Amino acid sequence: MSLTMTPTEREAFLADLHVGILSVADQGGRPPLSVPIWYMYEPGGGLSFITGRGSRKVPLIRSAGGFTVCVQTEVQPYRYVTVEGSLTVVEDTSDADRRAMADRYLGREEGGRYFASTPPDEVRESVTIRMRPERWLTADFSRQQR
Repeated sequence: MSLTMTPTEREAFLADLHVGILSVADQGGRPPLSVPIWYMYEPGGGLSFITGRGSRKVPLIRSAGGFTVCVQTEVQPYRYVTVEGSLTVVEDTSDADRRAMADRYLGREEGGRYFASTPPDEVRESVTIRMRPERWLTADFSRQQR
């Protein structure tokens, strides 16, 4: 029996609330950069996350032209989705994107407090990075139990 998720299953799993692990090729033969991120994804759409304009991620993603994000469950039965794609844009972060991200990960009330307490300098230095998903790797180990 295949452990591979269907396209509908993998997109729904990626759209669920997870902390993602972003990986991007580094330069000069160094190992890839891998860091946790909050992200947004809706089935059939692109994946986005917010970071600081001066973050090491930004030039590495621009240079590589894309990145990979992996999300997983941490309880049995284990499931994961890895998505790799091309960079589509690096743009200034809108208040709507910042608020949506805060609400997604912290809930409406706590997200509102987080949003309101973000220092203006941090807001000005934020960019949203967007990718177009192109390649997927998935596993759903609950299929072994069926």
